[in-house]
Amino acid sequence: MRSELPNLKVAIVCDWLTGIGGAEQVVMEFHKLFPAAPIYTSQYNPDKIDWFGQADVRTTWLQKLPSGLKKFLPVLRAFSFSRLDLSAYDLVLSSTGAEAKAVKCGPNTIHVSYIHSPTHYYWIRYEEYLKHPGFGAFNWLARWGLKLLVKPMKKWDYQAAQKPDYIITNSRYSQSNIQKYYNRDSVVIHPPVNIQLFKPKAQFARHGFITAGRQTPYKRIDLAVSACSKLGVGLKVIGNGPDHARLLKLAGPSIEFLTNVSNTEMPKQFQSAEAFILPSADDFGIVAVEALAAGTPVIGFGEGGVLDYVHENNGLLFSPQTESSLADALKSFRAAKFNNNEVSASAESFSAESFVKKIRAFLNTVVEKKQIR
Repeated sequence: MRSELPNLKVAIVCDWLTGIGGAEQVVMEFHKLFPAAPIYTSQYNPDKIDWFGQADVRTTWLQKLPSGLKKFLPVLRAFSFSRLDLSAYDLVLSSTGAEAKAVKCGPNTIHVSYIHSPTHYYWIRYEEYLKHPGFGAFNWLARWGLKLLVKPMKKWDYQAAQKPDYIITNSRYSQSNIQKYYNRDSVVIHPPVNIQLFKPKAQFARHGFITAGRQTPYKRIDLAVSACSKLGVGLKVIGNGPDHARLLKLAGPSIEFLTNVSNTEMPKQFQSAEAFILPSADDFGIVAVEALAAGTPVIGFGEGGVLDYVHENNGLLFSPQTESSLADALKSFRAAKFNNNEVSASAESFSAESFVKKIRAFLNTVVEKKQIR
């Protein structure tokens, strides 16, 4: 489905394209809207994300460095993006949770930035990154660097967030944080979710609970593992990450770890669970909406993007963010209360088609206001 704005000279910008996540899915939908638009990014690894085929992907000089070093490169990305001049374009679309919002745009350019969150390592999760930098043997160096640079980089990041003409974000939670940390208004357009991939084609027997995601400390998968172990109820844990070894130590015999589930197998895993556990305060939480699309109720921590899609007919919320609170929610959960078809239907409004329709309408409005032809 093409955009209604075919005569505009458009550029797309993102922080990096070195893996698959919510930000990359937004970039993909931007690319579908404007397939001729070049995609500017710091680093690109087509072996890790093969969605873009023959797209015109233009990397910065950081492409010469290993993509595995991206955690070490925020200052260099800030330098690189702030000097990327896109003033020759009519419309710039950025998808960012870090530095890509800083690109240069001229007075005749409209810059619409889909900001997934204020940069985590300066604002919302600074203390968490300081405690668990995720650099292994180099954690000491990461902590030293973060403490040294956080003050000037917060100033730079705030100034970069003032550059876009318009900001779109993924949830009311992120909208609140953008107002709090950047003093900017934003419009909520929920990110695209592949609803059809997860929608059940048949009825499956459902047993036990499931959770999925990158296993880092802030995802709080430890709460799900500990609570289910304590109750002796089944839990499948899908994914891997730096917290994996610790989770294995916490796990009782009722916990099953699946570290290599394919994209085609993931829907089946979700469709065979009684409920999906989201124990973290995510900016949005695409994986939880995928679970809903699979007809699987969500048991989520009652903070973050989950408040935009979990309600009494498709799941339940727990608070505070503790093992005992989650255990109480698991004990009170009754699968029979939920109609799996209705749970699946509750995810329909988060489809890629819905995202594109809303993005197109927004762009038409702001372009009309600017009177670009």
